[in-house]
Formats: sequence, C-alpha cells, structure tokens
Amino acid sequence: MKHDLQVSILKELMRQLDAGKNVDSGVQYRNPTSAYVCPDIANKEWAAFFQNHPQLIGLSGDLPQPGTYVTNDDFGTPVLATRDLDGKFRAFLNACRHRGARVAEGRGDAKRFSCPFHAWTYSAGGELVSIPQEDQFGAIDKSCHGLIELPAKESNGLLWVHPQPDGKIDLEAQLGPLLEEMKTLNCQDLTYVGESVIHKNLNWKLANDTFGETYHFQKLHRNTLGQIFYGDNLAYEEIGRNHRFVFAAKAIDQLRDIPEQEWELRGHANLLYFLFPNIQFNVGRDSIALIKIYPDPDHPGRSLTRVGHYFSEEAITAAANDANAGETVTRENVYDGEVRENAILSLEAITEVFDSTIEQEDYVMGEHQQKAAENGLLDHVIFGRNEPALHHYHNTFRDALGMPPLEKISP
Repeated sequence: MKHDLQVSILKELMRQLDAGKNVDSGVQYRNPTSAYVCPDIANKEWAAFFQNHPQLIGLSGDLPQPGTYVTNDDFGTPVLATRDLDGKFRAFLNACRHRGARVAEGRGDAKRFSCPFHAWTYSAGGELVSIPQEDQFGAIDKSCHGLIELPAKESNGLLWVHPQPDGKIDLEAQLGPLLEEMKTLNCQDLTYVGESVIHKNLNWKLANDTFGETYHFQKLHRNTLGQIFYGDNLAYEEIGRNHRFVFAAKAIDQLRDIPEQEWELRGHANLLYFLFPNIQFNVGRDSIALIKIYPDPDHPGRSLTRVGHYFSEEAITAAANDANAGETVTRENVYDGEVRENAILSLEAITEVFDSTIEQEDYVMGEHQQKAAENGLLDHVIFGRNEPALHHYHNTFRDALGMPPLEKISP
C-alpha cells in the first residue's frame, strides 16, 4: 500500500479515536433473517458463488517448491493443486480417469500420484503415465486420459482456481484496484505454517458477518483481542464487490510522537480485506491469516471456516531464536529440522489466540443468531450506521443473485 494512503488511513483512525466516534455510513438497514435459513437462497449461492466463481485456495507458500501439492474439497469440486516439476502452478479435478476415485489427499510432496483403487498413476503435470496390467485392461490412449485440468492462476502470491474446466479467471475484473494494492503485501514470500478448521452451526454469511464491524470489539473481545485493539473505529473503503477494512491497534498511539514519513500501518492497525465472495484476508506485521468461509451445501445453518496462517522468514527466524534460547539462529540454520519445528510450534501458539477468539467468541454469537433465525419469530435484524461492511456484504450478495437491495430504515 502506498505510504500516503497508509498515512491517510491512520489519520482517520486517530480522528475517530480522539472524537470518540466510529465510522458513520449515515444509514441503517433491515436484513431479513431468511438470508440465513432459506434453502432456495442457499442453493443459488452455492451455484453462483462456489460452483461457478473463481476460488482463492491458498498462497504460493502452500506449494513451496516443484513437486508439492495441496487438495481442496470445500466448494463442490474436488481439486488437486500442484506445482509441477517446472515450477508451474496447476489445478486438476481430483478424480482418476478410470473410476473417479481421488488420487491424492491432504498436502505434501509428490512427483507422481497413484490412485489407491487400481494404481493408475499421474505426473505432477496431470499426465497419465502408467496403467497396471494394461495388456489385460485393454489399450488406452494415455495422452487423452490425463487428469481433467481446471483453470488456475498464480498472481502476487495468491493461488486461484476455477471450479469448472471452461471457467474464466479475470482478476482485473474481480479485484479491480485491489490487484495492484495486493502486490505490496509480498504474499509470494510467506511460508505456510498451519491451518485451523472450524465447523459450526451457523450460516456462512453469519460467519462472514463476524468480520463486518468493530462495534463488538470492546464488548465481546474485551478480555482477548480487545487488549490489543481499540474498538469503535474503522477506516473503510468499498472496492467493487470487495473492500478494505482497517481498525486501530493500541500501538497506533506510538505514532503520535514520530514524523509522518515514518508511519507504517502494519503493526499499528489491523488491515483486513474482504475478497468476494468468501475470503477474509487478515494482514499482520509479518503474517497473513487467510480465512476461507464455505457453506454446507446440504444445510443453510452450517458452515466451514479454514484459517490458514502464513509468516515471513524474518518472523520464523525470530520465533526460532525465542524457542531456542541460548542458541543463535540465522536465516541459514533456521531450515534445520528441529530448529524450524520449534519455531513453527511457537508461531502456532501465537495464532491459537486468533483462531480461538473466532471459534469461541465470534462464532458462538453466530450460533445464537442462527437459532433465532431458524425459529422464525425474528424476521429481520438491523445493521447500524456504524456497520457499513455489513451493508456492503449483503447488498453485494443480493445484487449478484438478482435480489432487491436491503430495506433502508433511515435516510
């Protein structure tokens, strides 16, 4: 992010803190609770936003070198993503061309993938390379029976896949000005250190709503993240179907006594991007938390959240020094197995606070909301003037499905 934009955002946050006033959109909305429970709406969302829309499946650090892979089965199309032996990011339907069994699970290193059913074997580039007892099975043109390839694009350290073989990935149209802004995050330099998986009884949009306002911060999170961040402040900008959402850390006060040319947003405020339709992209000083939120296609009242954590090598080296007290760790020996393992464990302990706050505080409230919506007596909820991201989420979702906008309560 350009420095003048960082300064502008930080000044706006300071202004709100000094005035004791949160962001003000000037309007309130009613949101019908049917948005969280209606099977017809849920089916339309699944088709439009997950089966026919590009999906951000991870960062480049998920595939750190040629011959690595990761799988995904969260949006209705089982995906095998690889970095082939030439270093190119590829994506395939994770289904053997013989009988459709999956050829890989989880993530790891593999130059070849052998189907567990009959051992048909494929290269990291998707080519069918061998068929056991082919003389008994019958002749197969291997060149026509590789894994079905899906559109895939690696851009600024982000890994995008389209669920349909004939789908299009147009990041300029999808992200707009954010495409250029996200280049400054250096996502391609981050290392994957782990993931938390959260299954909860709440609609996927309720999970998304969790990240849509700062009004709750010093109430719900007063003993956890509220010790680190101020609540009731927000520098907010809609960017097409996406947005930038920034709120102040208590460390922002350190900037008041230093020249503006030395101001830096990261470390003094929390930078969060919403990437339509289901991504919350949380940017720390030396890390990124990639929060992917998926509906349960069989039940509107359930959802899955994956929180992937990625750190800079500087952060891993610092964690290694902390975890290996008395032993100097450098960028060179941080790759030693035990040293690096201790560093990763140390970082995982740090991220646990973030993950547990989502699961044990935010999503507990979401489950309460889901029950109220399913009861049917509460026919709508209210989005306040200080909750503009909620206005944007829901009006954007509704517009994409051809639904009317939310009803305004006040001008």
